[in-house]
Amino acid sequence: MDVVDVAASWPVDASAERFSARVISARTDTVRMPDGETADRDYVIHPGSVAVLALSEDDKVLLLRQYRHPVRRLLWELPAGLRDVPEEPLVDCAARELAEEAAYRARTWHTLLDVYTSPGMSDERIRIFLARDVEPIPDEENGYVRHHEEADMPVVWIPLADAVDRVLSGMIHNSPAVAGILAAYAASADGFKGLRPAGAPEA
Repeated sequence: MDVVDVAASWPVDASAERFSARVISARTDTVRMPDGETADRDYVIHPGSVAVLALSEDDKVLLLRQYRHPVRRLLWELPAGLRDVPEEPLVDCAARELAEEAAYRARTWHTLLDVYTSPGMSDERIRIFLARDVEPIPDEENGYVRHHEEADMPVVWIPLADAVDRVLSGMIHNSPAVAGILAAYAASADGFKGLRPAGAPEA
């Protein structure tokens, strides 16, 4: 059996929206199982997101710290954001988030990972990009004003190997950050030659 995720959809006998808000909604589907029985499955509908693993020439990773209310923690994360502009290429969305959240831009982009963040309870998918040849955006070119949780987000650069150690020792918990850091470390073994182009289609 080939170990590759494939699209599949079991029959849905009934579906009901339970909650709707600005970004997410929640549904209950009555799903017919292969044996003919049905079971209710509750899940969150999400527009999807992108994240950026920015890597400097000396193999340092850009991390920023953001307050996350559901878990009541300040988490070290990758620059990331919602896919909230219709038809916008995902790499353009990622570049915008890198500029807005961290005030950096990059000349070289690759697809690092495609991840379902919590497929047992949400349809959210996130594409994580690797951004290299990174440089700061001068203040006079960056007019973005941060609000709410984004208003006070310190930015640090730490060695990629140090970031891996912090992931494995339980010091970094954000799932796109964990996945991106470990993937970038693995992909660095061949100089990132095995990565897909930035515009690669999502499977």
